[in-house]
Amino acid sequence: MRIVLISTPIGFLGSGQGGGVELTLNSLVFGLLSLGHKVDVIAPRNSKLLKSNEKAKLYLVDGEGQISWQHQNYNSPVTIPDNSLLAEMLEKGLSIAKQSDVVLNMSYDWLPIWMTLNYETPIAHIISMGSESSVISNLISKVYAKYPYNFAFHSKVQAKDYPFIKKPIIIGNGFKLDDYNFQASVKGPLAWVGRIAPEKGLEDAVYVANKLGEKINVWGLIEDKTYASKIEQSFPKGAINWMGFLKTDELQKELGKCRVLINTPKWNEAYGNVVVEALACGVPVIAYKRGGPSEIIQHGQTGYLADPDDKESLLSYVEIIEKISRRNCREWVENNASSDIFANKVVNWLNKVINEYK
Repeated sequence: MRIVLISTPIGFLGSGQGGGVELTLNSLVFGLLSLGHKVDVIAPRNSKLLKSNEKAKLYLVDGEGQISWQHQNYNSPVTIPDNSLLAEMLEKGLSIAKQSDVVLNMSYDWLPIWMTLNYETPIAHIISMGSESSVISNLISKVYAKYPYNFAFHSKVQAKDYPFIKKPIIIGNGFKLDDYNFQASVKGPLAWVGRIAPEKGLEDAVYVANKLGEKINVWGLIEDKTYASKIEQSFPKGAINWMGFLKTDELQKELGKCRVLINTPKWNEAYGNVVVEALACGVPVIAYKRGGPSEIIQHGQTGYLADPDDKESLLSYVEIIEKISRRNCREWVENNASSDIFANKVVNWLNKVINEYK
């Protein structure tokens, strides 16, 4: 199979701005290449694929990026900037697609979904968010009526945001496990990983650390500097160790030294990549029972699930985290979220998409 993959228009690959989509894309490309498929990746200028993905052909495109739907109102209209990066990426991808089997879109935006109804080559979409836009959800409903296989979701709870999809295709996610080293030590600091933005709920994790009289290591791109500053001012000086945004190799080395990852989203995460990254290192996770992490974490076996926004519950679970076997954490990832498992699910799905057009 030859697959043309359209990246996110929210930052170049390697910038961290694209959040979990960047990691998902590289994991998927690795898995698809391992299965013998050919992959072309269309991405913003300055993007780089991991060295393990050098067999994929990378096309770089210039243009003005989109505003993430996480930072817009649900009823906001679609806006396409002049010299649109997304439009240029689609134009490049669709021109290559004439010699390909399928276009795989990883951008949560209106334009590529609309193109599905106006192009002969199959366009499949990995939906990376819950329903964040009325106009996009309405369009997905319209396209679904004609092409019921063209959308896939990371988790069941995410797919429930689209109730008109009666039999959602769930593909989970996958990770190149050679990139994550298991660390057995149960000692170490508290950890939090993610974009520093209000929907990620960092303040709740800092609250827990402060109650324990500890500092918390925070890794991630500071997307909202005002939000980060507000959290700093709300707690004693030095409560947060700002560790910055690290690429996978460096992140996993440091994350693996921690005794627990605290995951505190204020919205329904589609999946929860950082949760699986921690588990792959052997680090148990305590998360709110909300979104994708509620399906990933095995309560009492690989971590604990707290009631949403219940900081005291988070605290109580941190105090008993040593009961979790770190080996169980790693084994769950090996059995459920490797790049091979993920790629096979995606290929099986794409075959259904392609068959719709015959």
